[in-house]
Amino acid sequence: MRKFPGAALGVDQGTEDVFTDFEDGGDMWTGHGARERRKAVTFSEPFKSVPLVQVSLALWDMDSQSNVRADVAAEKVTPAGFEMVFRTWADTRVARVRMSWIAFGEASSPDDWDLY
Repeated sequence: MRKFPGAALGVDQGTEDVFTDFEDGGDMWTGHGARERRKAVTFSEPFKSVPLVQVSLALWDMDSQSNVRADVAAEKVTPAGFEMVFRTWADTRVARVRMSWIAFGEASSPDDWDLY
């Protein structure tokens, strides 16, 4: 458990289109090539320390002729932002993905003092 004693708690959230591959025959739709996509996210304002970030699928448009496989994660989390990651494998074909995220962490406060 992470505790923020006496600190202001900040919450930021958003939804991002990660990719759309069916329109132009991209790798995720054809099933050949890169099977991972990353999307950089910048918080509306930086947290004081590295926040906790949760990501989820908001939209996934998959081909019905193969197994549906997906791994979603938040990686490279910093106080300023993170990378949303979508991965699939084998014969799974993905037309498009949208992901939502929420971040919780220590935020700056007007009561913060910077003495030195």
